[in-house]
Amino acid sequence: MSTLPVIAAVDGSEDGLRALDWAFDAAHRREAPLRVVHVRQYAAWAQTDVLVAGEPDTAEDPALGQARAHLQGRAFAVPTEYVGMEGVPGALLPELGGDAQLLVLGSRGRGGFTGLLLGSNGMAAARDAECPVVVVPRPGREVHGEAPEVPGPRVVVGLHVDSPDDATLSFAFTEAESRGARLQVVAAYPWPVQTWAAAGQIVPEVIDEVALESETRALADGFLAPHRERHPGVRAEPYVAPGDAAGHLVASSQGADLVVVGRHRRRLLAPARMMGSVTHAVLLHAASPVAVVPPAPPRE
Repeated sequence: MSTLPVIAAVDGSEDGLRALDWAFDAAHRREAPLRVVHVRQYAAWAQTDVLVAGEPDTAEDPALGQARAHLQGRAFAVPTEYVGMEGVPGALLPELGGDAQLLVLGSRGRGGFTGLLLGSNGMAAARDAECPVVVVPRPGREVHGEAPEVPGPRVVVGLHVDSPDDATLSFAFTEAESRGARLQVVAAYPWPVQTWAAAGQIVPEVIDEVALESETRALADGFLAPHRERHPGVRAEPYVAPGDAAGHLVASSQGADLVVVGRHRRRLLAPARMMGSVTHAVLLHAASPVAVVPPAPPRE
């Protein structure tokens, strides 16, 4: 059985080269082949079916030629193939995830609006791909908020104790182990807690914040226990704090190797794939690369 590749999406931009560097390192860590893909965009209105892709001559593709030159002289070898395609990137890139263990792309490539922190192709891939998607931001992003200082290499993962996702935690533990990094587990709880009464009145509810924090920590430790057993070398440290989960994750992204977040499961009344507001905010504002992990398939 062949090993699924790590796919790097390039487009001739500096964003694409940063994604290529990250993907090359990931393929080396995973002992997986690297597939470098460039989707030449054509106008959707000029085609009868935007999901059908051709494969142009890769020797004449400047973006792939740039990628080849960029990878020359690396200290270690990774089996690499170069694939050129034609189509709409926002439609084709998510489809590539069905034949990959990881899809990596830059936060914004050629043709993106200057003011956008995340291009439409990255958003579509993170929302729709079948495999985890890593979005590599441009350097120098400033983040606000306070987070505990953790020395050394660090992976950050968001944990929603009301609806934890095993696939997200598993991915984060595996990444931390491969990097020899600590795992910072961000578990936020709402505070202050408010209860709505009749006629739109807010009635403060008597809740002990210390007890709420303690319960959140206990739940987090319970969800982490099986992963700690499978990865005994990973030091996983819960960071339990009140307030907005997205804000804590973005603050923790400063200096982190990677931030890992989950993607929402499909729901009966909302069958389309969704990312969720926390994942969306982290993609837009995190200073480190962000991995968006699709949910584990529901158990029978």
